[in-house]
Amino acid sequence: EVQLVESGGAVVQAGGSLRLSCKASGFTFDEYGVGWFRQVPGKEREGISCFASRDGSTYTSNSVKGRFTISRDNAENMVYLQMDSLKPEDTALYYCAADGLCSRTARLMSDYAYWGQGTQVTVSS
Repeated sequence: EVQLVESGGAVVQAGGSLRLSCKASGFTFDEYGVGWFRQVPGKEREGISCFASRDGSTYTSNSVKGRFTISRDNAENMVYLQMDSLKPEDTALYYCAADGLCSRTARLMSDYAYWGQGTQVTVSS
């Protein structure tokens, strides 16, 4: 059974940092593309950053580029999202996802098959 479990969400002041973690199990981790999404109630889910399965290249959305960094540890089946210079508009429920399309050239994240339960990030002004 594929499982993705996020952690690390918290309440933080604007300008602060957080690191989100996602523990994966139930599949061959280094063969799958993984990524991070976020969603605010009433808005569409937004793809933040991802690793492509084919070549390990990364994509990061313009909304967080230069502030957020995705990384992975294949030995530990972990994917991370380092978030720096946080802004109130970064407040959202953050999800880890696996087995989907991640394209840096197309600036696209889509069709992810597996999802975690989410971890809440709240940035206060």
